[in-house]
Amino acid sequence: MFSLLRRLVVAGFWFLFSCSSVFGALDYPPHFEGARVEIYKTVGPTSLALHVFEPASGPRANRPAIVFFFGGGWANGSPAQFEPQCRYLASRGMVAITADYRVASRHQAKVADCVADAKSALRYVRAHADRLGIDPHRIAAGGGSAGGHLAAATATVPGFDGPDEDTKVSAVPDALVLFNPVLVLAEMPELGLVGFGTRLSADRIGTAPKNLSPAHHVRRGLPPTIVFHGKADTTVPYATAEAFTRLMRDAGNRCELVGYEGKEHGFFNHDRGEGSAYKDTLARADAFLVSLGWLKAL
Repeated sequence: MFSLLRRLVVAGFWFLFSCSSVFGALDYPPHFEGARVEIYKTVGPTSLALHVFEPASGPRANRPAIVFFFGGGWANGSPAQFEPQCRYLASRGMVAITADYRVASRHQAKVADCVADAKSALRYVRAHADRLGIDPHRIAAGGGSAGGHLAAATATVPGFDGPDEDTKVSAVPDALVLFNPVLVLAEMPELGLVGFGTRLSADRIGTAPKNLSPAHHVRRGLPPTIVFHGKADTTVPYATAEAFTRLMRDAGNRCELVGYEGKEHGFFNHDRGEGSAYKDTLARADAFLVSLGWLKAL
C-alpha cells in the first residue's frame, strides 16, 4: 500500500512539475521559420535536432554561440520554449541554438539519458564549429528548470557520455546562462538542503542523484555563470541557487545570481504574465555576454 501511494504521489508531482511552467503546452515537434535543422544524434529510431538561428548579417566565422535546453521535468517540453531568446541573441550576432533531447514521455528516457544528450549536443556544436561559423572557445549552454540542470551538468558532471562519443572533443561549455535551474539533486546536510532527487525514484534518474547533481561537482575552473531565479519558486527553491552560487564563488569561479522578488517557477518565459521578467532576464543575459566580450555593448 505504501509503495502504491508513493508511486501515485510521485506521478502527481511530475504531472504538476511538467505543467507548472506551461512547458508541456508548446508545440512538438516544433518548426521555426528561418531556422536551420541539424541532426546531432541518432538513438535507435530517434533523431535529435538542433534548431539553429543565425545572425542575418555580420561575420560568418568565429561567432559566439549558445545552446539552450528546454524545461519540463525531463519528462516533456519542447525546443520552442527558447525560440524568443534565440531570435533575439541571433539579432545580436550570436549563433543561437535550441536543442531537442530525449524525455520520459516520448522516449522513456531517464535523467541520465537527458544529460548524455545534452553533452552530445555541446560536443556536436564544438566538433562542427568551423562549418557552423562558430568560435569553438565561445560556446555557452543555457536552459530553464530541468533544461537548466542539463546545461549546468554539461559543465560540472563528469562522465555520462554516449557510447559512440568522441570524448577528445570537449562537451564543457565556455559560459552558462541558467533560468530557475535544478542544481541540487542530492542531499547537502551541511547546507540544510534536501535535494531535488529525493522526489524521484532511482529508476527515474538512472543513477544515484549525487552523480548528476551540479552542486556536488563544483570545482575551480568552471565557466562563468549567471543564474536567474524567482525568490517565490516552490518547485525549485531559491535556496538551492544561493547554495550553488556560494559554492561556485568559494571555488574561485564567477557566478552571478539574480533573484526576483515574488516570482515563481517559469517566471522568465516569454508568455508569462506581461513579459517584464522575460525582457529583464534577457537584457541581463545580454549584459553578461557583453561582459565576457562575446557581444558588443548596446
